[in-house]
Amino acid sequence: MQQTEIYEKLTPLFHDILDDDTIVLTPTLTADDVPEWDSFNHINLIVAVESHFKIKFQTAELEGLHTVGHLADLIEKKLAAQGR
Repeated sequence: MQQTEIYEKLTPLFHDILDDDTIVLTPTLTADDVPEWDSFNHINLIVAVESHFKIKFQTAELEGLHTVGHLADLIEKKLAAQGR
């Protein structure tokens, strides 16, 4: 799956969980850029991403996520490892 497809699938998840349809996902977007993106919603986002993409993150992997770009890269890596 290519990055553009990943962003297309991530966008509605972010809109739904953060209850803000105006969010535009970019590789440099961080939780600091979105007022609704607090620690509770961060957990909800991770769970939703795992469920939607049918992948699991390790704790160490999550510690390295600082931007949406990092998240998209990790999703792409996980999907590639599964042959998707």
